[in-house]
Amino acid sequence: MSTYTKTMNPAQIEELEHRLKDCTKRKTPPYALYQYKTSDCVITAYASGKVVFQGEGADFYIDSLPSEKKSTPAASIKEQFPQCGSDEVGTGDYFGPVVVCAAYVKQEQVSWLKSLGIQDSKAMDDTYIRKIGNQVMSEIPHSLLILNNAKYNQIHSSHNMVAIKSKLHNQAYVHLQKKIGVLPSLCVVDQFVAENSYYRYLKNEKEVIKNLHFETKAENKYLSVACASLIARYAFLLSFDAMQQRYNFSFPKGAGKNVDISIQDFVEKYGKEELYNIAKLHFANTNKAKIM
Repeated sequence: MSTYTKTMNPAQIEELEHRLKDCTKRKTPPYALYQYKTSDCVITAYASGKVVFQGEGADFYIDSLPSEKKSTPAASIKEQFPQCGSDEVGTGDYFGPVVVCAAYVKQEQVSWLKSLGIQDSKAMDDTYIRKIGNQVMSEIPHSLLILNNAKYNQIHSSHNMVAIKSKLHNQAYVHLQKKIGVLPSLCVVDQFVAENSYYRYLKNEKEVIKNLHFETKAENKYLSVACASLIARYAFLLSFDAMQQRYNFSFPKGAGKNVDISIQDFVEKYGKEELYNIAKLHFANTNKAKIM
């Protein structure tokens, strides 16, 4: 089990908690501000500014901390069109695929998108996403990549989650560039890793899209990233529906205790070998379910 300690300022500690909001919040230890449990890591932030990462996934979270040099851009930059943005969903779900989307938004589409109330998909109701998802996909040029679980488990044997996400975001931009011809000057990545680390993970790729703008919480600031987030979520939901229909099984989302129970029920019905095709096996849920 790996353990890392990093000193962070109050703003960084607050930003980290925002990123962990979908994880399990634990009882706060003495002298700590908060403690969260992810699928493979326990993260504890102390009032002193020390943040401790413990678990098999500790190196992933350390590597995924965004760089400090990026500041919030002026409103004029956020309203610069055309613009592209990319985002991903499914990385925190034990069941279901990882989905990455890069979307292209032109000035003439802004009013229509805002009238739909487009925002970060995590802040939108799944029912509403299902309602408008196909319409947005039809009108907004985009590149959509869906990494199924069998392929994910194969790749994860030699690449961590940050590497996988970096390669998928880059590939989404490569595909989008071929689709629209030329990418605009403003292409935004909802930041999940420091910029230099992002490009380090791409050093062996044949095509690499450069001059991207990396920013945390970009899905709440850039309309293109919000569109990418919505399209990715819509595609994830459709994939999840198909998975449930195929197995005639109700899969929970996320990686909580209810997932552990579902793993046991699924294995009893279909066998543990079939988990390879519908789950991210490196998550701690696999061991907690005590079926391997």
